[in-house]
Amino acid sequence: MQNVVPQTSTRTLNAKDYKTLALSALGGALEFYDFIIFVFFSITISHLFFPTDIPNWLSQVQTFGIFAAGYLIRPFGGIVMAHFGDRFGRKRMFTLSILLMALPTLFIGCLPTYTHIGIFAPLLLLLMRLCQGLAVGGEVPGAWTFVSEHVPKNKIGLACGILTSGLSLGILLGSLVSTAMNKCLSAEQLIDWGWRIPFIIGGVFGLIAMYLRRWLKETPIFQEMQKRKQQELAKKIPVITVLTEYLPQTILSMLLTWVLSAGIMVIMLMTPILLQKQFGYSPVDALQGNILAIIGLIISCTFYGMMMDKFAMGKVILIGCAIATVVIAIFYLSLDNPHLLFMTYSLAGFSVGIVGSFAYFMVTVFPTQIRYSGVSFSFNMAYAIAGGLTPLLISFLSDFVSKMAPAIYVIGLFGFGALIGLFLFINNNSQKYIAKDLA
Repeated sequence: MQNVVPQTSTRTLNAKDYKTLALSALGGALEFYDFIIFVFFSITISHLFFPTDIPNWLSQVQTFGIFAAGYLIRPFGGIVMAHFGDRFGRKRMFTLSILLMALPTLFIGCLPTYTHIGIFAPLLLLLMRLCQGLAVGGEVPGAWTFVSEHVPKNKIGLACGILTSGLSLGILLGSLVSTAMNKCLSAEQLIDWGWRIPFIIGGVFGLIAMYLRRWLKETPIFQEMQKRKQQELAKKIPVITVLTEYLPQTILSMLLTWVLSAGIMVIMLMTPILLQKQFGYSPVDALQGNILAIIGLIISCTFYGMMMDKFAMGKVILIGCAIATVVIAIFYLSLDNPHLLFMTYSLAGFSVGIVGSFAYFMVTVFPTQIRYSGVSFSFNMAYAIAGGLTPLLISFLSDFVSKMAPAIYVIGLFGFGALIGLFLFINNNSQKYIAKDLA
């Protein structure tokens, strides 16, 4: 396999790089907001889109089933968009993904409810959720690939860290908007019309972000590959090449994604609910603690991304995951003391930020010709499985086994992440898992 001319590794980030990072991170934040806002209004949606004469728990389960559908469809969207992204360029798919997210989000805010159109209401909601899943399946891997091929080699970690921080900002925006809506509107106003506002806002801003992305340029490294006519992979489907020639890299990327999903799904998204159900915290305290944790995550993703540019990636992953296991253990063990919540939860959020460095590994282990497909398949397949099973598993274990089950699950996975870091550190000298065009 021929190699693409590597990116310049000595220059610093220039104005064009910062513009690319800013537009990519902004679009990613808004797109992730569109994907996540559903869960913040899941209780309201369960009342509006299903019959009123069924039990609350059943309508809630059906609502979360629709939410989970967005995760399950992600691999398909990621594979298709990555296929065309590896063939025809990153920018087109990068722009298409945000359009596929913005329009369904806007439409959700305008959907008639069950009282108006009956069974068609949840069916239309499911269709919109599937479209969102298709979009986010292409957005996250596409964004990591896009920025990593724009910046110099010695800034790839920083670029991926900033972009992951942008995605985390989308979660923060969802939390803040949800808080504002619940404080400013009564329960009647919220269920009557207020729940639509966050979706309409997300759709409109998504379309604005898509417009801004028109100013982005195709990645230089992909353009160089096209100029040299290095399309020897055109005869194969890129994802087939990923699985036949880069299986070890794919497996390691999927395992790291599993660790990432535990940090984001459990610590960031599920813990506020668990704090209320299992530890008796008020919704306000749980939400405020969650906001502090997300802020810590945003800062930490960029920090660990910078560390990947300065030190061996195996060492960074090893140390970062080891720190996370200790800090997360302290966080859960301290929950009986409400006065420590804000401090320990924010530190736990910061420690989870090591997941911001995982993108560096994924974009560097696959060569340009299949990078988008490699990252997309690994990330989306692992996240679809973990994202679909983790909420059910954690809910079951915390209700029927132990309220500390979430802690055991997350700590165990970050401990496993530390072992992956150790493995990579031992193999680091040979650069065995780094693509030659980025070595």
